[in-house]
Amino acid sequence: MSLLGLFSQLMAIVAALLLAPLLTGWVNQWRARLQNKSAPGLLQPYRVLRKLFHKESVVAEQASSLFRMVPYISFGCMVLACAIVPTLSTDLPLSPAADAIALVGLFALARVFASLAAMDIGTAFGGLGARRDMLVGFLAEPALLMVLFCASMISKSTSLTTIVETLAHRELAIYPSLLVAGVAFTMVSLAENARVPVDNPETHLELTMIHEALILEYSGRHLALLEWAASLKLFAYSCIGLALFFPWGVAEADAPLALIMALPALVGKLAIGGMLLALVETFSAKMRIFRVPEFLATAFLLAVIGLLVNILLGVG
Repeated sequence: MSLLGLFSQLMAIVAALLLAPLLTGWVNQWRARLQNKSAPGLLQPYRVLRKLFHKESVVAEQASSLFRMVPYISFGCMVLACAIVPTLSTDLPLSPAADAIALVGLFALARVFASLAAMDIGTAFGGLGARRDMLVGFLAEPALLMVLFCASMISKSTSLTTIVETLAHRELAIYPSLLVAGVAFTMVSLAENARVPVDNPETHLELTMIHEALILEYSGRHLALLEWAASLKLFAYSCIGLALFFPWGVAEADAPLALIMALPALVGKLAIGGMLLALVETFSAKMRIFRVPEFLATAFLLAVIGLLVNILLGVG
């Protein structure tokens, strides 16, 4: 384990913690602009987190210790997920310990605990949000796995760093399967991050909300950690998409100069991705909850088609 590798790992974690709220603010700002609304400040998510951390956490009397632990568990899972995704460099000490399958497992672990905490205090909104969130996860996680397996067939490894090295630092090749898998990943990312058309992060209507119903009973630092974890999840999914489909700019191992240039490259790609996400949300309508299974089943089928294209073309 080299000092440069430790520095790369630390830099990746710090970049995720600092850039995740900024990405959320960037998306919200562009979404408001495209809808001809007064756009919030780019640093508004930081102000919200600062305000929440200075407020007292109010917990229901019947809440168990699980309810208090879940914000820390969710935040830790999202930080670890961001740490194993090669955002700046492929020289990550944590990468050999966790591959693409473990990454999906981290997202699933955070979801299960969030759903348990939502049902812990026995409110109607918590149970409603937990059931809906588990439904989305039950359908989205297999589709995400198929997308990751599609890229794994090209690199012959489920390690994200190996996938990035294969796609970015070897001979240039065109993989038609990644085009289909990219559409599937976009659909899964919208569902997993509670974005339109699956969910609306700005609504509190009981007939439509999913993510907001899970965190409705939280306040203070607990709510701050959950909001930060939601931003980290959006950041992690954005970086997974960049690693799989736009891996250029990620530094190789033992390349300190490339590591310096990787940060502005990452910021530029995230800025473009945030604008596209806001554009998709603006031109999409919120679908009914009973249409979500069809939406995610389509994503799963597209990812499977990507796998079949790899097999037919003899990739891997």
